[in-house]
Amino acid sequence: QVQLVESGGGLVQAGGSLRVSCAASGSISSINAMGWYRQAPGKQRELVAAMRSGGSTEYADSVKGRFTISRDNAKNTMCLQMNSLKPEDTAVYYCWTLISGWYNYWGQGTQVTVSS
Repeated sequence: QVQLVESGGGLVQAGGSLRVSCAASGSISSINAMGWYRQAPGKQRELVAAMRSGGSTEYADSVKGRFTISRDNAKNTMCLQMNSLKPEDTAVYYCWTLISGWYNYWGQGTQVTVSS
């Protein structure tokens, strides 16, 4: 089993910054990828950013140049730095990890609200 615990998030004005973090524990020796998804009300969950085990990253087009994903392997933590936030970034942000190429795990989610 893998446990993912998010922290951070909150309320910020448009143009501001927030940082969300995720701490992983449990059977995490075979992590293939970690990342962040988000889900806004009435919308499907979408990938925001991900980092593969080799260090490569990918970002949704809507956040490129504004969001940065980082990972501390020694501490089994991952962060998403979000700058120049827009109201459309408002969503519940979920930490995600892929284990052994097969098992997907999710955190409980953290709310990010950007006011205009």
